[in-house]
Amino acid sequence: WAEGKIMSSESGNENCLGWAAREPSGFLSPYQFIRRVVGNDDVSLKITHCGVCFADVVWTRNRMGDSKYPLVPGHEIVGIVTEVGRNVEGFKVGDHVGVGTYVNSCRECEYCNDRMENLCEKGSTFTFNAVDVDGTITKGGYSSFIVVHQRYCFRIPDSYPLAKAAPLLCAGITVYTPMKRHKMNQPGKSLGVIGLGGLGHLAVKLGKAFGLKVTVFSTSMSKKEEALNLLGADNFVVSSDEGQMKEFQNSLHFIIDTAAGDHPFDPYMALLKKAGVFVLVGFPHEVKFSPVNLNMGMRSVSGSITGGTQDIQELLDFCAAYKIYAEIEVIPIQYANEALERLIKRDVRYRFVIDIENSLK
Repeated sequence: WAEGKIMSSESGNENCLGWAAREPSGFLSPYQFIRRVVGNDDVSLKITHCGVCFADVVWTRNRMGDSKYPLVPGHEIVGIVTEVGRNVEGFKVGDHVGVGTYVNSCRECEYCNDRMENLCEKGSTFTFNAVDVDGTITKGGYSSFIVVHQRYCFRIPDSYPLAKAAPLLCAGITVYTPMKRHKMNQPGKSLGVIGLGGLGHLAVKLGKAFGLKVTVFSTSMSKKEEALNLLGADNFVVSSDEGQMKEFQNSLHFIIDTAAGDHPFDPYMALLKKAGVFVLVGFPHEVKFSPVNLNMGMRSVSGSITGGTQDIQELLDFCAAYKIYAEIEVIPIQYANEALERLIKRDVRYRFVIDIENSLK
């Protein structure tokens, strides 16, 4: 029996321990399940940390109406490689790696061919609550290990702290992708960041690394000191203050809107310079603005979600080179339910990261 157990463990077929929601209350508790055997193109990694994203709230609580229980959330995954398939190149046992919001795609469509797998025509396979290659439902990073195709696994430079790398796999790449696409890497230009949560604070840090002049827009005055001193923003504006907003009219080349809740758009559109670009990465219920604000200023509005595999690797390397680190609150898995409640109340500075390695037992 002992020999059999060791063999099954080496094949990647042992029980995986995770925390799962069983029904729409979203309450998480310990749950054991089977991960698939490591295939020829697969990487198996021991998860050390997993970031907590609002997506974890959305799907544990069935807010999209498609949650498949038991549901193990988590798609900001980092860890250490424990096994690789025979065809795997570029990863070896002991490597530090990350896994983001998706673990598969068709690998044949024009978007996959352009390494924009997040836009896969057939739909990329999400890291949790989706159908995996073996027909099982994918289970995320609130768990002890994960098996993933090498294409959707990313190298994290050894010098980069794993806990701080986790938020880059969703929050970081979600703001990096549109910044790269719309050439927000031109030193001296001006960037507005709406909302200062998990995504917003990384947009500020990336903007500063690109040499942009960064203005933060927030409903909360309480974040002013951190925005300016901790994150390095150049200006802080309370968005409800019409006088402050007026000062910035026609002054910004770019705006990234990370705000989760509903809010008016016209006041922000008026802040853009001619031919300025407004990028939405949050999901308000609706977007309304006057055509005048768009047409008269020749402005563009764009949307974006996560990023392709090439961009994700590029972001990890960029953050390591420029020493860009997420501001995190490290928590044990036993605190996950409270963390999700605090996330709903936006009571986090600026990303929760679960210490899987030391608390999931």
